[in-house]
Amino acid sequence: MTDTTAIPALEVKDLQVDFSAQGGKVQAVRGVSFSVQPGETLGIVGESGCGKSVTMMSLMGLIPMPPGRIVGGSAKLSGREILHLPVAELNKIRGVDIGMVFQDPMSALNPTMKIGEQIAETLMVHKGMSKSAALKRAVELLDRTKIPEAQKRAKQYPFEFSGGMLQRAVIAMSLACNPSVLIADEPTTALDVTIQNQVLELMRDIQKEEGMAIVLITHDLGVVARMADKVAVMYAGQIVESGSAEDIFYRSAHPYTLGLKEAMPAPNMHVDERLVAIAGSPPDLFSPPLGCGYCSRCETAMSICNRQLPELIAVGDAHQSRCWHQHQMMDASVEGLFQPNYRTDRESSSSESAQ
Repeated sequence: MTDTTAIPALEVKDLQVDFSAQGGKVQAVRGVSFSVQPGETLGIVGESGCGKSVTMMSLMGLIPMPPGRIVGGSAKLSGREILHLPVAELNKIRGVDIGMVFQDPMSALNPTMKIGEQIAETLMVHKGMSKSAALKRAVELLDRTKIPEAQKRAKQYPFEFSGGMLQRAVIAMSLACNPSVLIADEPTTALDVTIQNQVLELMRDIQKEEGMAIVLITHDLGVVARMADKVAVMYAGQIVESGSAEDIFYRSAHPYTLGLKEAMPAPNMHVDERLVAIAGSPPDLFSPPLGCGYCSRCETAMSICNRQLPELIAVGDAHQSRCWHQHQMMDASVEGLFQPNYRTDRESSSSESAQ
């Protein structure tokens, strides 16, 4: 049970990130806000390109600037603003107060250095430990992440490790300085199911021991259901629904969340059954739509959905949805905006443009 009155381990408000490109700018993150308490796990879920990883990497100062640019917003780590810190100050935080487990462990490790030396380097730089003490601690961390024969493995190179062991080594490195927040970016994507379960169990056990907050980035709703206390669903650079895991899975409000759930394979599916896919494509973030980003793919879109972006609307205790269907004026007819005729409006606009 997390203390909701405590200062959040990580609090983000109205984060906006753009990327300059030929012909304009890509509005990759458009006003994202969330918080996670010590000992709590926040799952950020959404399809590829929705802005999940960019959001977290911008907080860590890991997006190239340029072409990336943090346009606005705030990010506080245990109450301290970190969004626009100088690089020297940010280096004191990265790997110490906030750790990150990357999607591809091989790309996160130096192939020319032994695993133990890479973990030890973190301790020597941030904790001022001697090389011998840091190497000893590196072995302890590998053992803690349940890598067999840790003493032997510490002297091996990344290519000598399996995918699951590499991910454990990266977790060991990210935990070396006991961070208060751990960001896990698709930590089980390249692993088979058995190893996935082991890695998730490892993260959960360490969280219980250390009381750290975890931000879990994934597109796998099964992982979210298993790990997250609360969930933020992202689409087209925005959070479209947020709430507890129970809210998201049992009281889903946004059409996109419902679509993601329907696309999940059922346990009793036959081999000849087809998965349910969400029709259409995400919007072009070179020129985001004026209204709801999901409008063109939504089967229940209305006129107002195409014209005006909805705010996050409370649909329960700490449960919000960015959808006009939850608006208090939904039952009213205001200039026909709440009528289910969006597709007709779209066809009319296309005809006018053609003329």
